[in-house]
Amino acid sequence: MTRALGLVRTIALATALFGGAAGAQTIKIGVNEPLTGAFAASGTYVVNGAKIAADEINAKGGILGKKIELVIEDNKSNPTEAAAVAEKLITSDKVPVLMGAWGSSLTLAVMPKLMEYETPMVVETSSSGKITTTGNPFIFRISPPSAVEAAAFKGIVDKLALKKVDFLVINNDWGRGTAEDFSKMMKEKGISIGLVETMDQGAQDMSAQLSKIKSSDSETVIVTTAVDQLTLIFKQAAALGLKKRIITTGGSQNPDQIIAQAGAAANGTMHLTTFLPWFPDKTPNPEATNYFITEWKKRGFDFAGCTESFRGYDGIRTAAAAIEKAGKAEPAAIKAALWEINIKGLNGDIVFRKSGPQGKESGQSQPNVYLIEINDGKVGMKTL
Repeated sequence: MTRALGLVRTIALATALFGGAAGAQTIKIGVNEPLTGAFAASGTYVVNGAKIAADEINAKGGILGKKIELVIEDNKSNPTEAAAVAEKLITSDKVPVLMGAWGSSLTLAVMPKLMEYETPMVVETSSSGKITTTGNPFIFRISPPSAVEAAAFKGIVDKLALKKVDFLVINNDWGRGTAEDFSKMMKEKGISIGLVETMDQGAQDMSAQLSKIKSSDSETVIVTTAVDQLTLIFKQAAALGLKKRIITTGGSQNPDQIIAQAGAAANGTMHLTTFLPWFPDKTPNPEATNYFITEWKKRGFDFAGCTESFRGYDGIRTAAAAIEKAGKAEPAAIKAALWEINIKGLNGDIVFRKSGPQGKESGQSQPNVYLIEINDGKVGMKTL
């Protein structure tokens, strides 16, 4: 009897340890995003886009005969929390692949956990160059690093007649990396670099930095931060009478939300973006863009959120495509499959190229980058 009970316990333990993935009714994808804190608005948009992708895939039968289950965790806009969330998703929730983590500092904090547990992550938003150049083979980024944004901008700086540029950037890896990459490109073009002012991510008053920039002899200021802080900057710049050209970077900083919150203060501002929900026919995949926008509105979400939410939509579709190609929901197989996928995203083909030191390369896709302008409370393509 005792021997029989021992055998039962052994079988039960083996089932718990080894039967989880094979016997699961769903295939889990971990989602590590800021749902509270300074970046909550952006993280929520990304999560809502991810849900649309999961629902679309599941409505078509799922992948490998199973439905996708998103395991969504809040990293609270905090790097330490982002790392803890990644560890929980991998060790407790047993996800074989993750998507995250919106901000560059958040993603950089997660990266050692990916190495430790050998689990791949699709990076949907973060733009610091260090993410794909430090040697982490578990990183696959679909958003443009600041160097790619800078390279795209290089082709139009002459038409904008830039002579001297100041920077106002968030004081983290994203902001500092943008200032570095854009400054390098502009110096190569003979453009002078003036002030490089920084601001903490939770700062509400940027008038001191803006006053310095107003007094400088530059004609343009490059601004890099999240949408809520951009709104404050535009209002404060208008109140100070700052008349310089303002260009934002970051690829998806929600111009519609800026218009709604900043009003006339946003007029004349220009923005580098990687998605054109205002002009679906100009996107690389008009049919998918129209589907996504229609579904977004059907769920009662504000149109403004489209600009950021497409990241989550494309991120989940990327992870799902890799699982399908791998033929099994196992981290090593998914990591290998990510190198082989070729899908049409909302802002271009998602194909990963190697970036970083040999033998430890990360994957980097090359999305499109566009320049738009806000005038009279409306978004338009910048005419050059």
